[in-house]
Amino acid sequence: MKETKSTPYVPAEANMKEISWLSVITGIILLVFFGAANAYLGLKVGMTVSASIPAAVMSMAVLKGILNKGNILENNIAQTIASTGEAVAAGVVFSVPALFMLDYAPALMLVSLIALFGGIIGIVGMVIFRRYLIIDSSKELHYPEGVACAEILIAGDQGGVSAKQVFRGGLIGAAFRFVQGGFMLFPESIEAAIPMLPGGVIGMDALPSLAGVGYLIGLEVSGIMLAGGLLAWVVIIPLIYFVGSQIPTALYPALEPIMELGVWGIWENYIQYIGAGVLTVGGIFEFAKALPVIKDSIRGIFQSTKGSKGTGLRTDRDLSGRTLTILFVGSILAIWLLPAFPVNLLGAFLVAFFGFLFTSISSRIVGVVGSSSNPVSGMTIATIFFSSILFRAIGFTGQEGMVATVIIGSIVTVAACTAGDISQDLKTGYLVGASPRNQQIMEILGGVVFAGMSGFVLSLLHGAYTIGSAALPAPATSVIAVLVKGIFSGNLPWSLIIIGAAIGITCELMGIASLPFAIGVYLPVHLSVPVYIGGLIRHFVDKRGRDQRHGTLYSSGLVAGDAIMGIVIAILTTTGVHGVIAFGEGLLPAPDLITLGLMVLVFLGIWRSTRKSVA
Repeated sequence: MKETKSTPYVPAEANMKEISWLSVITGIILLVFFGAANAYLGLKVGMTVSASIPAAVMSMAVLKGILNKGNILENNIAQTIASTGEAVAAGVVFSVPALFMLDYAPALMLVSLIALFGGIIGIVGMVIFRRYLIIDSSKELHYPEGVACAEILIAGDQGGVSAKQVFRGGLIGAAFRFVQGGFMLFPESIEAAIPMLPGGVIGMDALPSLAGVGYLIGLEVSGIMLAGGLLAWVVIIPLIYFVGSQIPTALYPALEPIMELGVWGIWENYIQYIGAGVLTVGGIFEFAKALPVIKDSIRGIFQSTKGSKGTGLRTDRDLSGRTLTILFVGSILAIWLLPAFPVNLLGAFLVAFFGFLFTSISSRIVGVVGSSSNPVSGMTIATIFFSSILFRAIGFTGQEGMVATVIIGSIVTVAACTAGDISQDLKTGYLVGASPRNQQIMEILGGVVFAGMSGFVLSLLHGAYTIGSAALPAPATSVIAVLVKGIFSGNLPWSLIIIGAAIGITCELMGIASLPFAIGVYLPVHLSVPVYIGGLIRHFVDKRGRDQRHGTLYSSGLVAGDAIMGIVIAILTTTGVHGVIAFGEGLLPAPDLITLGLMVLVFLGIWRSTRKSVA
């Protein structure tokens, strides 16, 4: 689709309905589905997937396909609600779990309020510059996900898109996960020692979602992730083993407990800190690379006040300035005054400053590089670092200071994630002839709905799997906890952090993106292996000229189905039902081979899903 500033798509019917009960209910159902799935996925593998395209496809299947009542604008509203929930979920899981890692169990209300006010700040900050970014700067800012989603909606409006692949992938992902994690018929992870390399281990987590994520992110990023995992598990851990076995423990008693830790103990006590160092450098470099865009964004903020004043038409009408001011100021005052927030006046000011700054920056950056490359981690680290220094300077220390710092960073993270995502949604709306004001109202609704369920989802997952454990490592969040602990307590293992930082700098000097490499170092290599195979499939799909769009929809279904079933199993675990149905452990012979064979079928399913082209 060739898009220009003056020629958005014009739907076939004039004055067609945009907001309806069907579109809102469908959007909320999809929000719960994809929001919960992304919360689980973000904690598991450190990244989320965009809900816009699969939500658009599924809303068309329900509204236009099954009920025969939907139109393109109603579909746009449904996907707008769904993707806003996914964005708030990403912001929450990339920051709030650090509170659990600081041995502070946040109340459900606190988590929900962080999500609520962070989402509102993100929406308000983006809407202020919507006309300048989406319309006046359309030649420089392309918003790739927004354009792609508009293409899907327009194709569907003209009768060309099917949701079968999403549903098929979702059913397979959910069934696989339930038989595996519910009945425990075969293990979730398999591993094998590497011959002639003591301490060297290679393995694979058998999760359909990881294969789907690999296909979605492609070979380059998944390959960098795997390289980081191999460095940790095939180089560093065996090196520690080698040193420990060659030097007499009588001379160096500290080596004895190291040798007793085992592979997973070394990963937990050493590799995670090295990975945190690489993650910190990766976030800083991503932010530094975005500085030219940030500079243009800040300049654009001031220019926007002199830009287009709008036409007053339905397709160019935003929420009023008064409404936006009330929402923003009200959110900041609530953060300061509500007893649920252990944040003082300085903390509320930091939220206002960094929230508005990074919201505007995020909204512009995603127009250039897309939401998946939005350096939110760098923005979070900057907020956390600056807030920690200020709080220590004024004597606001101890756990109270650390918790307040993480809460400030969490609100800003949610705001930046939300702003980046709704920028794409508003670009989609502009291209399909939607009303920005209606979309903005629905974005607030989507943020409120997921905010209401966010505390429950995090508490449920923590109770079932433990955030920060090997089952739910939350790599994007751990670096926040490590930094905050280090700055406030001074007990940070700086030697390991510096080693990790040196590895990250080495990557950047070689022209390798250090952030995905850092995720690979921090995570068990078992997670990176299926992600890489999924990326390899995507590579061969593109190389053979097969249509990768069906694979994208199928993989999105795998991710959603697997992750949602992970939530269901967590519910069964907390209610005690899981202990009754988990009868299959040890029941089947050669369970590792069965697991490997089933994952091969998952990979083949992704490949086969690309055989047919999208009509």
